Amino acid sequence: MNSLARHLSSLFRTSGFTTKPFNTGHNQMQQLQQCRGIRVRVTNGNLEMTLALMQRKMQGSGIERMIKQEQRFHIKNSEKRVLARKNLERRLRSEDLAKKLKAIMIKKVRYLAPI
Repeated sequence: MNSLARHLSSLFRTSGFTTKPFNTGHNQMQQLQQCRGIRVRVTNGNLEMTLALMQRKMQGSGIERMIKQEQRFHIKNSEKRVLARKNLERRLRSEDLAKKLKAIMIKKVRYLAPI
């Protein structure tokens, strides 16, 4: 929750527009780029309801997912391979379980159908 609050406070501190360098061959130009952000209005001083609304909007727009997936440190290639292998094994086990459950459900449905 603290990291989410930190990211939210940084969103509030930045303005709607930032300048970032844009390389075009020999010339360096400044390009105006709008930041992605969410605005909510606090009504009647009800901050809790406003924060809940903002969280729903963040989930709906995918900003919360982007914040969680943001890489905070470097992962070595060997670690990436290990993680990829584990994810593959997990996915294969899940698919096998889904196939077995589907077969069991089909057998149950066939057994119940003649009645």
